[in-house]
Amino acid sequence: MIRVLLVDDQPLIRSGFRALLDLEDDIEVVAEAANGEEGLALARQHLPEVALVDIQMPVLDGIETTRRIAADPALAGVHVVVLTNYGMDEYVLDALRAGAAGFLVKDILPEDFLHAVRVAARGDALLAPSLTRRLINQYVAQPRAASAGDRTALEDLTGREREAVTWVARGLSNDEIAARMVITSLTAKTHINRAMAKLHARDRAQLVVLAYESGLVTPSG
Repeated sequence: MIRVLLVDDQPLIRSGFRALLDLEDDIEVVAEAANGEEGLALARQHLPEVALVDIQMPVLDGIETTRRIAADPALAGVHVVVLTNYGMDEYVLDALRAGAAGFLVKDILPEDFLHAVRVAARGDALLAPSLTRRLINQYVAQPRAASAGDRTALEDLTGREREAVTWVARGLSNDEIAARMVITSLTAKTHINRAMAKLHARDRAQLVVLAYESGLVTPSG
């Protein structure tokens, strides 16, 4: 059973999402919160697999809520998916940097919403290749210079791991990466998982951000 926490200051939004989720046999909404502070407390109480967190909320916004969940070892199993009204708005990259596994636009189709919850619960980043490419184009236009720490971490990667990370940052799926690298999809996933462990990335979304911010990949090249 996938345990879900809803964190949104709009009751109508919460009730709409809950109505969808309650129809599914493998999903259970364990709690609802109207702001980030309540959400953080309920996350610690219920330990959901997925926390759907609105970006803009009173008391504690979604970015800070995400950051605190990501920083709490007791909540390591909680995958945060941020909710936004605007898609690729100015807060999305900040949310990913804070530790979000991905994001959803609130006008998403019901079937896509349910699929997203299941994807997040598996621990896979909720960044479809098309969304990754939009993120690259709109929000990672000027990567910063790699720090000494970044360079050291990157040096720990094998050549194949670096190559896999490069393709992840380009928005390719595991199957597409496997085809480019002439390996199996499982091997591609293994390279990616090992790279995430070495770079201390929570998930694929964090890996994309780190790849650009470290200078391993640039939008133009």
